[in-house]
Amino acid sequence: MLDLYYMQNCPYCKKVLNYLSANGIDFDAKDVSEKVNYNELLSIGHIDQVPFLVDKSNGTSMYDSDMIISYIEKQNR
Repeated sequence: MLDLYYMQNCPYCKKVLNYLSANGIDFDAKDVSEKVNYNELLSIGHIDQVPFLVDKSNGTSMYDSDMIISYIEKQNR
């Protein structure tokens, strides 16, 4: 399962969110304006930066919208 930590007004987050939605990819959207999601982001990633993807099934996590999209494309081939 994919978790995507994001902020609503972040253009890089919107880029990833649009990609996921357009390609019908299941994910759990975690808005970091909610304290519990923000604390999870810091606990897992140790940096206050979004978008941040966590792929629990592969134990992979990453920042950067282009890297996230590239990773997802490779996983869905």
